[in-house]
Order: sequence, then structure tokens, then C-alpha cells
Amino acid sequence: MWEGCGLTEVVICVGSSCHLKGARRVVEGLTKLVTEQGLTEKVKLSGSFCMGRCEEAGVSVKVNGEIHFVDPDQIKEFFDNVIIGGNR
Repeated sequence: MWEGCGLTEVVICVGSSCHLKGARRVVEGLTKLVTEQGLTEKVKLSGSFCMGRCEEAGVSVKVNGEIHFVDPDQIKEFFDNVIIGGNR
């Protein structure tokens, strides 16, 4: 159950480096999970061009100001552990 008291802001890097690392899959995956969980009023998804962390493995994703690096094959785990987990 979602217990977050405010809006969770999730910003996905869609710059060229992250695009090559699978940013589109991350956007699509997170959009699907947010919708399936009925969290469209609680989680705001948006995109941003380069976050300046191109050397990191994974797509740069900022959740409430904290940057994470997401493997497109681990979207569900990221969603459960960081987005949902941070709101329990």
C-alpha cells in the first residue's frame, strides 16, 4: 500500500548517452508500472536531457532529487525498491 505523504518526482534522463543505454525502455516500463499500481496522482514522471552522469552504468533517474542508475532489465526491482520502497 502506498503510504507516501506527498508527490514523488521521477525524472528520467533521455540524453543521447542514456538513450543508448535504454532510456526509452525505462520510460515505458515506469509509465506502465505507475499506471498499473494506480499511482498516476502520486508519482510524477518526466524527462530531462543530460544529467551529466554519462560515465555511469545504466540510465540516470532522479527520484526526489537523488540520482540512481537503472538497468532497463531491472525496472521492476527499481520501482519496487526505490519508488515504492521509499514511500512505505
